[in-house]
Amino acid sequence: MYSRQVTDILPAMPWRETARNLEREVYALYLAVRDPRVPWYAKLCAGAVVAYVFSPIDPLPDFIPVLGNLDELIVVPLGVMLVRRLIPPGVLDECRARAVTFDAKPKSWLGAIIVVALWVALAGLGVYLSWRWLF
Repeated sequence: MYSRQVTDILPAMPWRETARNLEREVYALYLAVRDPRVPWYAKLCAGAVVAYVFSPIDPLPDFIPVLGNLDELIVVPLGVMLVRRLIPPGVLDECRARAVTFDAKPKSWLGAIIVVALWVALAGLGVYLSWRWLF
């Protein structure tokens, strides 16, 4: 009687295709950051999203329960949706057309440096607060 499966309730989603589309969209944002027709505030937001996604260091490692996968599932799509609204539609369409032909994702070494600096700052803050609490 209650033998309904999850596939009966939720439509089947091609997850791999969705992930490829998201990666392609982020690459289009990467191209949009370099376009002079994009406003500076859109470049700033798009640059943050691109640096976050293409950083060789994962800001929230996947071995951290819940938070590790939260960035890939929620933070990145929300960031992409925000930036899409800021970039002029014609420019974004051109960047999407160029993003279809990408072969390898770029590495964001600036993003990696920012992530490492944040982790070091958090670790230093933790040591400082622990030191004050203990002594």
